[in-house]
Amino acid sequence: MEVKRVQTLAFGELKELPAQFVRPANERPENTNAVEGLTVPVISLSQPHDVVVKQMAKACSDWGFCLITDHGISPTLIQRLQEVGQEFFALPQQEKEAYANDPSTGSFEGYGTKMTKNLEEKIEWIDYYFHIMAPPSKANYDFWPKNPPSYREVTEEYTMEMLRVTDKVLEVLSEGLGLEGNVLKSKLGGENIELEMKINMYPPCPQPQLALGVESHTDMSALTLLVPNDVPGLQVWKDNNWVAVDYLQNALFVHVGDQLEVLSNGKYKSVLHRSLVNKERTRMSWAVFVVPPHETVIGPITQLVNEQNPPKFSTKTFAEFRYRKFNKLPQ
Repeated sequence: MEVKRVQTLAFGELKELPAQFVRPANERPENTNAVEGLTVPVISLSQPHDVVVKQMAKACSDWGFCLITDHGISPTLIQRLQEVGQEFFALPQQEKEAYANDPSTGSFEGYGTKMTKNLEEKIEWIDYYFHIMAPPSKANYDFWPKNPPSYREVTEEYTMEMLRVTDKVLEVLSEGLGLEGNVLKSKLGGENIELEMKINMYPPCPQPQLALGVESHTDMSALTLLVPNDVPGLQVWKDNNWVAVDYLQNALFVHVGDQLEVLSNGKYKSVLHRSLVNKERTRMSWAVFVVPPHETVIGPITQLVNEQNPPKFSTKTFAEFRYRKFNKLPQ
């Protein structure tokens, strides 16, 4: 069955949003305005280590989200990463379709539009490219774009930087829980921890007030480390309001995901967030999901549980969690 790509719709002569993209009234951006004057935490990793630990722990407890700067990733590398992603989406449609995925098989690697198996759900205004980055044993390069030719080289270089930043963030957040710096990483699979890349492409939308690029959700990852282009659209949920996240050049957007909320027994909050779309401009983002191997058992860390603070979550493998989340079954 042919899938109608959002990008193809957007750059046609579309004047009105097709019905399958129109969100229910209570989800529409026009009916859910973001709160004004509230800004998300911005944390420089160049500060003294104990200051970074304190600020990251507070941000991840209060918001489940922050922006980090001075992370050591070259602005030139971020620019190259974004350029090869943009070049892929600018390819002729037939060439992109050679990488089309089939979510009905349970595999999302490759080029896609809809990340749900429920045909009656509203469609998000997004096309994406998804593949595993690390470890090398899990990266299937058949799923990586061959064009542009520099895609693999740039993405492998970015993968190394993501592994380094992931280690740093997990160390800081581990210490923020009063644990040794290596605990969170070890609970997430140690050196077998996996990174997954999802390039999100939100084309111009004729009626952005009625649509969502990505509906409100929490990430099933432990962490999500994201860089966007300069078109705003991300909103995070805080104190019963949507808060717009402003673009900050070369900053990394850090999302706490479900696995960290479970491991921390609720101290760190998995952030509810969504993506809006723009009438004139294409928004793109490069999200790296930090996830444990499927067989990893995830539950509240023993040192964080006692009579006054009993376990708030059940313990199960990441594979069990992921299957239930994809199928939208009760948690």
